[in-house]
Amino acid sequence: MGNCGTIAIMGGGSWATAIAKMMLEQNDSIYWYMRRDDRIEEFRRLGHNPAYLTSVHFDVNRIHFSSDINKVVENADTLVFVTPSPYLKNHLKKLKTRLRDKFIVTAIKGIVPDDNLVCSEYFHQAYNVPDENLAVLGGPSHAEEVALSRLTYLTVGCSDLNKAQCFADMLASEYVKTKTSDDVIGIEYASVLKNVYAIAAGICHGLKYGDNFQAVLMSNAVQEMDRLLRTVHPIERSIIDSVYVGDLLVTGYSNFSRNRVFGTMIGKGYSVKSAQIEMEMIAEGYYGTKCMKDINKHLHVNMPILDAVYNILYERISPSIEIKLLTDSFR
Repeated sequence: MGNCGTIAIMGGGSWATAIAKMMLEQNDSIYWYMRRDDRIEEFRRLGHNPAYLTSVHFDVNRIHFSSDINKVVENADTLVFVTPSPYLKNHLKKLKTRLRDKFIVTAIKGIVPDDNLVCSEYFHQAYNVPDENLAVLGGPSHAEEVALSRLTYLTVGCSDLNKAQCFADMLASEYVKTKTSDDVIGIEYASVLKNVYAIAAGICHGLKYGDNFQAVLMSNAVQEMDRLLRTVHPIERSIIDSVYVGDLLVTGYSNFSRNRVFGTMIGKGYSVKSAQIEMEMIAEGYYGTKCMKDINKHLHVNMPILDAVYNILYERISPSIEIKLLTDSFR
């Protein structure tokens, strides 16, 4: 593939909307798959996504909307998947069009539940998409800040660095700086783990632990992430790169972080269910915690923060008790 061809955004949430904004600054038109026809009609009428990032206005004449996933896939060369990981399989169940010849970019910072696979592995195993046609998008990048055109740094990971560079060039602008990497698996696992650690940061915030401890928590989270990445994909990488630690820090500290907000609610005494209902948005880290716990049963990596978050969310251990035990293990 000499270029990225026709682009399709697969998903209708805030990050999908932010990516569409970036894509339309470099492309005359895009395809955009959304599940709900009523949402599409509202979008066309209003000129913006009616549910997410409503301040971002689009020229809808440059967007080919469709709720038919097969129509979108047939017409596009590059598919950017931005659906929440728990819903990915349901979206793809309707698919009859072959994926292996498409360039698949996953901007999903989660794991496919039940299969316990990061999304690139899922597309490879379930749809026979070759590694060179699989890319991931990572880095510290809250959709809300992209919407405001605030300076953002993104990394495109792909085993074919030419394809990674092609897609990176389509994202780049005055406010978006891009780079490439061949560490697809490492970027994906880091993207999952940073959501888990952001929940931990939120829980501690809800329990009124201060900034001093938050710094210690994040320092230990970096070490824990590094241990896991070195186990699942032992290559040379700098864990302090923005796609790893940068993404961890912004997700752990920012008020835009839904995982931190979710954790804060848990720390304040909300049940998991009540927190999910009140948020009305998916906190990927909730699902990622269980998936990573299951994966680590086979890897046996020392991951005390992951274990603590799992015990709070799934074993219903008191947050105050569990975090106190965690603090005693830190130095």
